[in-house]
Amino acid sequence: MILKKATILIVDDDPDVLTAVKLLLKTEAQEVITEKNPENLNWLLQRNEVDLVLLDMNFNSAINTGNEGLYWLRKVKDWKPNVCVIMITAYGDIDLAVRSLKEGANDFIVKPWHNEKLIATIKELLDKKEGVKTTKTAVKNTAGDTSILGESDVMQDIFHKVNKIAPTDANILLLGENGTGKDLMAKAIHERSLRADKPFIKVDVGALTDTLFESELFGHKKGAFTDAREDRTGRFEDAQGGTLFLDEIGNITLQQQAKLLTILQNRQVTRLGTNKAVDIDIRLICATNVPMHELANENRFRKDLIYRINTVEINMPPLRKRNEDIAILARHFAKQYASKYLKPSVDFDAAALQKLKGYNYPGNVRELQYTIERAVIMADDHILRPDDLIFSILETSTDNSADDDNIQLSTLEKNAILRVIEKHNGNITRAAKELGLTRTALYRRLSKYDI
Repeated sequence: MILKKATILIVDDDPDVLTAVKLLLKTEAQEVITEKNPENLNWLLQRNEVDLVLLDMNFNSAINTGNEGLYWLRKVKDWKPNVCVIMITAYGDIDLAVRSLKEGANDFIVKPWHNEKLIATIKELLDKKEGVKTTKTAVKNTAGDTSILGESDVMQDIFHKVNKIAPTDANILLLGENGTGKDLMAKAIHERSLRADKPFIKVDVGALTDTLFESELFGHKKGAFTDAREDRTGRFEDAQGGTLFLDEIGNITLQQQAKLLTILQNRQVTRLGTNKAVDIDIRLICATNVPMHELANENRFRKDLIYRINTVEINMPPLRKRNEDIAILARHFAKQYASKYLKPSVDFDAAALQKLKGYNYPGNVRELQYTIERAVIMADDHILRPDDLIFSILETSTDNSADDDNIQLSTLEKNAILRVIEKHNGNITRAAKELGLTRTALYRRLSKYDI
């Protein structure tokens, strides 16, 4: 969608904002509609072919929840799911604006905005809506010495989100399988933040015992326990002013979760062996390979802690879900390792690239990286061929064990269905009800297991 052909709807109860934006966009867009009352949104959306909505975060309305913009955002997405929405927010409401991205907003702007930036944001969203890739997000996203590469749509969406949330202090939860690049993403977010010149401290909390957990994160005084031979600051204090990255957060115990929650609520740490609390100023990023639906089980993880660490979540996709990125990643690693091992520059023939793209990568980007490293070391030529690419036996065997697990689960399901059908003397309706299935779903399973 070209901006010149677009219809823009601006909803804000400040008449000065409506006037300013309309004057700015009237020569840029085909039509600019302004509205003070968000209760007229549905009528306006039904009456007009609106391409993009500029929506204020706060209204003086009967709802009076303090986040009326989120309410009306949800309504817009219910009424017109394909309409782009940009939230208008004051600087003090940035956390709410970041939350709006999770609720379906495409972007947000902060008052007072730069006119050129607002127009560029609108153009970019309308182009993206039509599937047009701009040069701004064409191939890769880099932050300092950390390169995160990807031209797939899923990675472009992540880059866009990171560019919006990195300059804020919003707590971020990175989700994804092992090897998807969660640690690289955490580093990239830090390097794009306003804390980039301050420390970036990483802790693998999933590997810490209860005693080590407190000592490592909160610090200790000399003599606090047997091996405490000197005073030591914890990682929270080490990260003062910067970013603390807690990896494998999904593996900590409920007791450890309670201690971490207290620190995050009070924004203070107390070293073991002392009663003196120290104020902390950190930006928190956490990561886990535990899926969110499992993490939300209160027997495993406290929901109040999830809310604390998860102002924004970013799902790092497995490599099998971003096949179009394999070639660019492979060439990046080939260049990196050719330089490291003092080899001539290397490339791949068409068959080698085809082999790389046809593999499932249970070890994700990390497995691809190690595969290319081995190939570069062992290659006798500057062109890598299929025989040069040997995938990890470890990952292959892991993949096979997963297949074995699936076979066992299928057997268990089949036996459970047989028992329930026998219990109800072949009555499919009663059997389906006990199994929690529809009759159609049960018939599909009967066909699947040849029962």
